[in-house]
Amino acid sequence: MPAPRALPREQRIAVVAFDGISPFHLSVPCLVFGEDRSAAGVPRFELKVCASEPGTLRTSAGFTIDAPHGLQAIGRAGIVIVPSWHDDGRAPPEALSRALRAAQRRGAVIVGLCLGAFVLAEAGLLDGRPATTHWQLVPAFAKRYPQVRLVPEVLYVDDGEIVTSAGTAAGIDCCLHLLRRLCGAEAASRAARSMVVAPHRQGGQAQFIEQPLRPSARDDRLAGVLAWAGQHLDQAHSLDALAARAAMSRRTFTRRFREATGTTVGQWLANQRIALAQRLLETSRRSIEEVAQAAGFGSSVSLRQHFAAALRTSPSAYRREFRGHAGAG
Repeated sequence: MPAPRALPREQRIAVVAFDGISPFHLSVPCLVFGEDRSAAGVPRFELKVCASEPGTLRTSAGFTIDAPHGLQAIGRAGIVIVPSWHDDGRAPPEALSRALRAAQRRGAVIVGLCLGAFVLAEAGLLDGRPATTHWQLVPAFAKRYPQVRLVPEVLYVDDGEIVTSAGTAAGIDCCLHLLRRLCGAEAASRAARSMVVAPHRQGGQAQFIEQPLRPSARDDRLAGVLAWAGQHLDQAHSLDALAARAAMSRRTFTRRFREATGTTVGQWLANQRIALAQRLLETSRRSIEEVAQAAGFGSSVSLRQHFAAALRTSPSAYRREFRGHAGAG
């Protein structure tokens, strides 16, 4: 019987654990990349949990876990994820910093979730680059690493081979973004549905989203307008028309929209339209002009401009790339 074919390097992932790690933070990349969702059309990943000192590690929740791999797992991975770090901000072991620098030099994508951004900064990987971390640690991070172009408040920052995120749930958004980048919007949406989380939140969305203490009729009206607009993205939506549909004044609607979504109406619509265009490019044979119309961009020129700004690619190149992924799968 032939040996199983080795996975491409970008589908081999190393997750760095440490003694005292939060089990939630460790579970985030494991949930997104470690589950077998091949039946749903999501490519399989090889995920290895490694540590500077492999073996039994304590967690912050009081139970132990086993990290069976040492730092050599980083050398074989195409993506290396540091999901968190010690709350006291201690420097990482030099062996870990060396392994991360070596991985970055050979072209691996290095990811720092939440306090993991401190580890990347300590290794020198963020010098001169944009990055983010948990909003509560922004002042400490800025003081300690002035050479990093800190972007406070956003959910995550994708700078190509270096990706950083804010805390807790933003790590899920960041990992789903990576999955989307690797395998397309449809694969990320399927993974999100199986995890019962929101399928897509852009990195530029605010970390801290105001939430009312208890739901009200106004929340139901806003949710209804969001759902309706998401189902009618091919139509033009003015702020005044959406506010009227929610039976709110323009000012109240704008404020409550920002509180609920962390972004503006215009940016939310653009994000939703980009996500829809991605899915249509992946899953249909519609022309670029037809995709632009169906997603509400009006013209292929506008669609190309939005793709260039948000995704650094063109609709045609995006379609070729992710159809190639589907064919390889």
